[in-house]
Amino acid sequence: MLFAIISTDVPDSLSLRMPVRDQHIARLKELDAQGRLTLAGPHPATDEAQPETPAFTGSLVVAEFDDLEAAKTWADEDPYVAAGVYADVVIKPFLKVLPNN
Repeated sequence: MLFAIISTDVPDSLSLRMPVRDQHIARLKELDAQGRLTLAGPHPATDEAQPETPAFTGSLVVAEFDDLEAAKTWADEDPYVAAGVYADVVIKPFLKVLPNN
């Protein structure tokens, strides 16, 4: 089943994100290689295409897990969690309706 992992950053999180970003991305690439990742990415703090100072308010991951507990375990092991990037993480079952691919 798909689960949405919706994370909210602490204020001024960029300095916390950057040192562990490669580790965070590696875990997402692993899910993708397993065919389990639907989408993933950060929520920019602005709608500017190229902001002068990048900033983020959170992240979204939609991926397949066996159950809610497995999704929670995966999310709890995210390097961003250990680095203190996230103030809050919410995990919900997700039903993809569109697109059909």
